[in-house]
Amino acid sequence: MNLDDLPPIIELRNVSRRYNQGEAEVTALENVSLTVAPGAFVAVVGPSGSGKSTLLSLISGIDRPNSGEVWVTGRRIDTLSENQLARWRRQSLGIVFQFFQLLPTLTALENVLLPMELRGLNARVARARAYALLAQVGLANRAGHLPSELSGGEQQRVAIARALANDPPLILADEPTGNLDQATGAGIFDLLATLPASGKTVVFVTHDPHLAQRAHQVIPVQSGRVMATLPGQTSSTPAS
Repeated sequence: MNLDDLPPIIELRNVSRRYNQGEAEVTALENVSLTVAPGAFVAVVGPSGSGKSTLLSLISGIDRPNSGEVWVTGRRIDTLSENQLARWRRQSLGIVFQFFQLLPTLTALENVLLPMELRGLNARVARARAYALLAQVGLANRAGHLPSELSGGEQQRVAIARALANDPPLILADEPTGNLDQATGAGIFDLLATLPASGKTVVFVTHDPHLAQRAHQVIPVQSGRVMATLPGQTSSTPAS
């Protein structure tokens, strides 16, 4: 089935986000509308300060728009309470950060276990799933190691396993290869690229045009404006 034939997993409707900086008002995103189909592998590209991080923050519910609607996994999330958002994230969303964000006092296994413990999953089931996820990312033999005992690439693999812990339909990755050398970053990217085959939607921010070319959909962000195009295509019209 064509991805575009399915209901969108992400839909932004005329979304704007403005911030106050002293007496000035700064527009991070202006009247953005876009959709992402389930199972897509999506690149968000653009220069620093263009609004990429704000876009991911709105999709994750970490930030809220000043106007417009944000729909993710079939729910309008910009109107949810903080408690509702926390429950929704645990079930629907996994996030991979540029700087890994692993808890330094927990082992790789314990870091992967944490989201399942917060959700209240049976301890035996959670532990078995955590081991399976570490095996999936090639770290079955590193389960007992602390983050400080792992390389950068290994830490990012643990972070991906953690993001998958509660089997969310959507993975957001903010510059997931940005803190890694080229060879290690390529391996991490290859791992993320396998996830849509299992039904996951992956939205990743990157500065690397070669990585963006491998996406199903590219979302260029320029000065708070978003244009949705396919890889290799160009457009001067904001997405609607």
